[in-house]
Amino acid sequence: MRIGIDVGGTNTDAALMDGLRVVAACKSPTTADVSSGVVSVLREVLRLSGVDAGAIQAVMIGTTHFTNAVVERRRLLQVAAIRLGLPATRALPPMTDWPDDLATTLGRHRYMVRGGHEFDGREIAPLDEREILRIAGEIREKGLRAASVTSVFSPVTPIMEQRAAEILREEVPGIALSLSHEIGRVGFLERENAAIMNACLADLSRHVVASFRQALRDMAITAPFFISQNDGTLMTPEHVERYPVLTFASGPTNSMRGAAMLAGEKEAMVVDIGGTTSDVGMLMQGFPRESAVAVDIGGVRTNFRMPDVLAIGLGGGSRVRDEGRRIGPDSVGYEITSKALVFGGDTLTTTDIVVAAGLEDIGDRSRVAHIPAATVNAALDTMHRMVDEAVDRMKTSAEPLPVVLVGGGSILVSRDLPSASRVIRPENASVANAIGAAIAQVGGEVDRIYSLEGTSRDAVLDGAKKEAADHAVKAGASAGSVKIVDIEEVPLAYLPGSATRIRVKAVGDLVIGA
Repeated sequence: MRIGIDVGGTNTDAALMDGLRVVAACKSPTTADVSSGVVSVLREVLRLSGVDAGAIQAVMIGTTHFTNAVVERRRLLQVAAIRLGLPATRALPPMTDWPDDLATTLGRHRYMVRGGHEFDGREIAPLDEREILRIAGEIREKGLRAASVTSVFSPVTPIMEQRAAEILREEVPGIALSLSHEIGRVGFLERENAAIMNACLADLSRHVVASFRQALRDMAITAPFFISQNDGTLMTPEHVERYPVLTFASGPTNSMRGAAMLAGEKEAMVVDIGGTTSDVGMLMQGFPRESAVAVDIGGVRTNFRMPDVLAIGLGGGSRVRDEGRRIGPDSVGYEITSKALVFGGDTLTTTDIVVAAGLEDIGDRSRVAHIPAATVNAALDTMHRMVDEAVDRMKTSAEPLPVVLVGGGSILVSRDLPSASRVIRPENASVANAIGAAIAQVGGEVDRIYSLEGTSRDAVLDGAKKEAADHAVKAGASAGSVKIVDIEEVPLAYLPGSATRIRVKAVGDLVIGA
């Protein structure tokens, strides 16, 4: 027995599962303090299922808190952004391409220090420890409580970041440190951005995790809880306190994992339709395809694991204009229950259209009886065209694939799609995100540049696979269940020594009650 919870901006969803069977599921409004919304949805799902709190073995939570904090520029700490790379990297200081308002919120405390390595481990320059000591003194004077440390090629050779962190911890007790080699991938500026962003969330991460702990305590649930991260796998609460950025985009990921389970499909397209937007992504081996390019979070380029998702402005609350020929991208959002025509409002939305067409029975149908049939048909055509074009854009070949519809807004799609081999509307589709959280596994990843000189490709790959599997076991996976789900090799012709970037991802089942 496990409970999956997804804390969204509007609703908090929960699903109680016995193995892969959904016992009960429900929704509750998200609250400002997080905790009371989680308690409310837990109480409701336990009531619906009749299951005792003591029977729950694990609770998995997905949250959008950290993404929203960055996007809204709220509850962020000022950060000392320390870069180890001089005399290289001088041209572009930290936070160069950040939006002005976000860089100002974080204080623009930028420090550049001699240090860093080449990809093969040679030093660019020795670490300037005296400069680190001076910076530590300045951090104390300014009263900063968070810092990020980024060194050139630290995913290959992290020793300078680790040494700088030692000095900072000694000189500034209690400082929250983010080391870039523990967070981002090889790309330097994007990895630095991810580390700075992680550091600014240090306070909020402790607060959110404490809220979740309190909610479970209030419900007398003593089972361990985990938080889902953006590649569809789980983290312990302690891990989230240290690396909150790894939860970014876990919502769409959970929806896609839930869709895969509900539809019984491992290779398919998923359309997750909410109140404001639809997220379209592709499943490969039951996991979302990962983005191969830098991902923009709140206007900042980052390069950590993110699902490759296309968001379009079509949701259950999207406004309908031009006699049905134009839909969205603006939406009435959570105000749909007061603004949509069927609920007594004065705004024509996509939900009004499906009610007027007789496809759903929501609210008061008599309030949309006056909408001309031509407008209803044009709007239905527009909605289906928008979804079909988005699916087509995200496919990697012309071959039709199954399309799985999930999310509360999945009622908008009532016909087959030309780009789909078939359209699947699974049971419990509206809480696919909570189901995805409940069935999440534990993952481990390696992303590094290897020199193949003096060794073989197979030997290097075997080593990378073993390391990724070890990371998964260390994170809480059962050793016998770990399997490699993704291998990516990119030969780097511009570097000497037959250099190749290798990324390996392993996943396994969570050990519960061990």
